Amino acid sequence: MRPSIMKRTRRLLGASALALMVGIGGVSTAFVITSQTATAQVQNAAQIVLPDESQSHPGFADLVDAVKPAVVSILVEATENTDAIQGGDQSGGRQFDFNFPDLPPGHPFRDFFNQFGQQGQGNGGAAPKPRQYMAAGSGFVISADGYIVTNNHVVKDATKVTVAFDDGSEKVAKIVGTDERTDLAVLKIEGTDLPFVKFETEQSRVGDWVIAMGNPFGLGGTVTVGVISASGRNIGGSNYGDFLQVDAAVNSGNSGGPDFNTKGEVVGVNTAIYSPNGGNVGIAFAIPAATVKGIVQQLIDKGSVTRGYLGVSIQDVTRDIADGVGLKDAKGAIVREPATDGPAGAAGVKSGDIITAVDGDPIDDALDLSRTIAGKTPESTVELTIWRDGAETKLSVKLQTLNEAAVASQDKPEPTPPAAVPSKSSVGLTLVPNSDGSGGLLIQDVDPDSAAAKKGFAVGDAILEVNNTPVTTLDEFEAAISAVKSKGLNTALIKASRDGEARFIGLPLSE
Repeated sequence: MRPSIMKRTRRLLGASALALMVGIGGVSTAFVITSQTATAQVQNAAQIVLPDESQSHPGFADLVDAVKPAVVSILVEATENTDAIQGGDQSGGRQFDFNFPDLPPGHPFRDFFNQFGQQGQGNGGAAPKPRQYMAAGSGFVISADGYIVTNNHVVKDATKVTVAFDDGSEKVAKIVGTDERTDLAVLKIEGTDLPFVKFETEQSRVGDWVIAMGNPFGLGGTVTVGVISASGRNIGGSNYGDFLQVDAAVNSGNSGGPDFNTKGEVVGVNTAIYSPNGGNVGIAFAIPAATVKGIVQQLIDKGSVTRGYLGVSIQDVTRDIADGVGLKDAKGAIVREPATDGPAGAAGVKSGDIITAVDGDPIDDALDLSRTIAGKTPESTVELTIWRDGAETKLSVKLQTLNEAAVASQDKPEPTPPAAVPSKSSVGLTLVPNSDGSGGLLIQDVDPDSAAAKKGFAVGDAILEVNNTPVTTLDEFEAAISAVKSKGLNTALIKASRDGEARFIGLPLSE
């Protein structure tokens, strides 16, 4: 390790490391191990054929030598965000305790990893004081004039960022821009003719090799190898859900580091791991290069990222919902409500519409729709393919600019207790008219043996619509259920509300 980095990191490996090799005896077995340049064959316990040393060495050494000058360690000095702690973070604030990733208070990934990390102790109710701390991460240079990619959570709240190269040289960097949604950040250092790497030109596939490089535990340039285990992963606590899953060893400090393919191109940026103890268990998540390229270019050009805004609250289309509306495939995103003054409502999108495609591209689920719209340019016009009243229709919507803070702060009204005589319905729900003026029927009891109970209906929920027909009395509810049966459908699409949040549920009418 370079002396300059050793001064900024903790000594972690106090005990000597032991390697234990365990063999399975009793059976003579033949194994064949191949590479591009050599073959080693184990015919039996006594005969081993070694690689031909006259050929080039197998493995990834040549690739690593080529790209490692562009892979950097990110050393951060920062001040703790006390506002985030006062806002309800009980973890004691951001700490560089080598639990990957080193997340700041209030970060969307923090809740996901808090269940596995250490929980800090309270301070007796006293107002927290700003605390200075140091953190470390990874990054990589993408241009000869010094633009560097890393994670937003690595540099958030930073007062000083230092970039350390593989040759031991260091440069102070400025933060060009950050994007919390994708957890990306761009830094800039002074320089010309700097070594840099490029993003992949063809999308990698599950099963392809990946070589992860970074600064785990502050040790400096470390190389691990694995494969892409899965793609399109959605992890809890993130509002971006299109991660690559890789099994290369990734640990604390690898945040922001690159994953390379066998051509030396960047296929992803490491950002999170799944771990019960803070260490590597072979499940790491990386932001794919296709996403990184677009976000990074916006940060370089404007210092921030703008996204398209459709203005709808949505949910996944389940099999029950699809059956309730006569949709063949359980795909798409069903609209709970168009936002007030949003572009979708103005274009004619209604509650209960199922968006199945955008500009002709099929939509799999609600997350897919969110990602697709966010990737569109604000003020651009998109064509929505919608399933409504048993038929397909198309609508054109001019998108607005997404204001994430405004969307996240939408108020939710409190439910009002009922004040009427309840009546039992034919589907095992005891219903009463809603007395708060918002319409619908409130559930006062649920038959535990009914399909409604199995689908999660609960006392206090409000039934707003049956197959897009508003219901305010038991007679209206039963008439709507009868109308569903008369169409030959076995599932009713129920629009229900809980704690002020509407949701669609497919209710089977026959077991």
